[in-house]
Amino acid sequence: MKTTLEELQAFVAVVDGGSITAAADQLGQTVSGISRALGRLEKKLETTLLRRTTRRTELTEEGQAFLHRTRAILASIDDAEEHMAARRQQPAGRLRVNAATPFMLHAVVPLVPAFRQAYPQITLELDTDELNIDLLARRTDVAIRIGPLRDSTLHARPLCTSRLRVLASPAYLEAQGKPRSVADLSRHTLLGFTQPESLNRWPLRGAHGDEWPVVPGITASSGETLRQLALQGVGIVCLSDFMTAADRACGDLVPVLAKDTVDVRQPVSAVYYRNTQLVARIACFLDFLQEHMG
Repeated sequence: MKTTLEELQAFVAVVDGGSITAAADQLGQTVSGISRALGRLEKKLETTLLRRTTRRTELTEEGQAFLHRTRAILASIDDAEEHMAARRQQPAGRLRVNAATPFMLHAVVPLVPAFRQAYPQITLELDTDELNIDLLARRTDVAIRIGPLRDSTLHARPLCTSRLRVLASPAYLEAQGKPRSVADLSRHTLLGFTQPESLNRWPLRGAHGDEWPVVPGITASSGETLRQLALQGVGIVCLSDFMTAADRACGDLVPVLAKDTVDVRQPVSAVYYRNTQLVARIACFLDFLQEHMG
């Protein structure tokens, strides 16, 4: 595009005001600034739009044709600005959210109906992954991350914390016996994570301090898989409260070694790329999560 918005606005203001002086007053610019803008516009279009004399300014035939289209262009810009203002008041558009499968299932999905009711014009796209993803590569707006954050290129919004507990099903404990001490765990089937290895250091007091490194008999990449194994009575597991609250409430999973368990709470954060101004659909989602999870 050769012409600029400033030049188009100057042209219309001169026509509507009847003179360059009136246009300058309307736009809050100098007379020379308006005159130069008109000169640049006519030079770019290689035509004369206005015949200017000391007494009056009138449109040429080419100017009349160009005026009609210019008004349409400026009206479209005004409409686009009003549309964006409306989106800020009523957020809309596609929102891509990434989280680990267990957190998505147990913490985010239950909140979706209320969020959709509050923001019906936002289209949610929910993506799950057990590893920390590259937000830009996956075109993700918001990712939920559990544990300490290390990526300094991201903004982070703290949402809540979630306590770690050692759990087992009543059926497993009935069949295998309940461990009376941390050392007794060596005689049990332990369910652990494939990675990261830090998740296989359970918050138990013992010879190693306030962390007990376990050697899992069965490993999985997803906490949800470990939860299902524990529910089936396969072994003892250490999981975060956000995915086991309902199981503990109904007695399907019960605490193991509660008196030896250290109160360790994992931080839960929403992360997004740094930008100068957060778009409305992301801001309202972050506010919603913080309100309902905090």
